[in-house]
Amino acid sequence: MHTLRTVPRRLLAGTGALLLGTALAATGAPVPAGAAKGADTVGYVRLAHLSPDTPAVDVYLAAPGATKPRVFPGVGYGVVSDYLELAPGRYAVAMREAGAPASDPPVLTTEVAVTSGDAFTVAGVGRHADLGLRVLNDDLSAPTDGRAKVRVVQASVRTPMLDVAAADGPMIADGVQFATTTDYQQVEPGRWRLKLTGAGGPSTDAEVRLTGGAVYSLLVLDAKQGGLTAELRRDAEGGTVVPAGGVDTGAGGTVRTGLDAYPVVAGALAAAAGAVALLLWRRRRRTTW
Repeated sequence: MHTLRTVPRRLLAGTGALLLGTALAATGAPVPAGAAKGADTVGYVRLAHLSPDTPAVDVYLAAPGATKPRVFPGVGYGVVSDYLELAPGRYAVAMREAGAPASDPPVLTTEVAVTSGDAFTVAGVGRHADLGLRVLNDDLSAPTDGRAKVRVVQASVRTPMLDVAAADGPMIADGVQFATTTDYQQVEPGRWRLKLTGAGGPSTDAEVRLTGGAVYSLLVLDAKQGGLTAELRRDAEGGTVVPAGGVDTGAGGTVRTGLDAYPVVAGALAAAAGAVALLLWRRRRRTTW
């Protein structure tokens, strides 16, 4: 493994994250998991970097029989991609330090068996010293009786044992260890104030709004400025994969970050390009008058 060089890696990570967002946006929106068209031909996989002290990595996804893997460069901590539509089969996932040659041995490897209609998250988890790749089964089936479904993804090393509870309501998760993920729990929809606490570590509150029929992952991270931050990601709604996998809200009103911000940037750039093209066209027309 190469020696880390801080400044170049940060620059590469920023550029790589933008490329990753563009690459994933180009895959198009997933079809509904329960729809007849494509339901028996595709599964869903997304990639995540959930190790607080691990630098950015390049992620390689190799399809069965493919001559070259797909490469997603510069994936940094807290980044969770959109779901990729993949044909059923066994896919190899590898991680290398950001910018390392593809010929270098990967730091981590794993395999994910994609099955039709099912969804998975392949995540780098744990501390850098014992980093591992974990395949999470994402149960995106619709909750019953108009309720919502939520699980906790614990990626904060500052609070290694985490409790998540509603301020004036039930316990969502109790004693969630760092680098683990809870099962989904069905809860009543509505606006909730969640309290994230743990012995020997920082705590925080998160304002979230849960919609009936939707499936969520509450991602708990170490905040850049210290303490904790939480992001609520809507993974599915009504049995349908959410194309953007977007961040609904975060502790203290966290803005959209990571991959989910890039489709917005891409849209803005496209709009700007369109405006420039229109302006040039108008100028070209004026020269002929």
